[in-house]
Amino acid sequence: MSEATNITWHDSEVTKQQRQQGNNHKSAVVWFTGLSGSGKSTVSVALEKALYDQQVHTYRLDGDNIRHGLNNNLGFSPEDRKENIRRIGEVGKLMVDAGLLTMTAFISPYEEDRAQVRETLDDGEFIEVYTKCSLEACESRDPKGLYQKARAGEIQGFTGINAPYEAPSNPEIVIDTEQLSVEEAVQEIINYLKEHKYL
Repeated sequence: MSEATNITWHDSEVTKQQRQQGNNHKSAVVWFTGLSGSGKSTVSVALEKALYDQQVHTYRLDGDNIRHGLNNNLGFSPEDRKENIRRIGEVGKLMVDAGLLTMTAFISPYEEDRAQVRETLDDGEFIEVYTKCSLEACESRDPKGLYQKARAGEIQGFTGINAPYEAPSNPEIVIDTEQLSVEEAVQEIINYLKEHKYL
């Protein structure tokens, strides 16, 4: 709910559809969700590069990167996580309007929050990608040493250890990062985008 009053949305003379036609592809948010260390950032980086190499207009929003700027006033409480995802959803919507195929890599642990982002976008503009990976495998990777800190009690509210992660019940794409290489995962997503006429 907006607290601002006396504001009016100003439409552009250039529509989303015109931007998509100019880009020669549809725009959407490819929303990666999964535990820390499940491969969200790794696969999204590789996907963005592969799409860029095919002249697809892309942008990638990454959890840590966004918390350096736009969301640097948010912590990791359930309320702050909810607001973090809400803001990313709004930025994603703007990116879609700009005609971009946008990758987002956020743990986004709550199904309700992801569903709310889906609702802010038009039909077909939210593509949920679940980077499926067991907690054990994520913990063994632990690229940032966060699981070790969480187990030592240095980080409270860490998803998968002392805060919940709600796996998607019906994602568009499931990428099992324990079974697939990064290249195979990227190809699976590109296949989906082609089959569903995004590209």
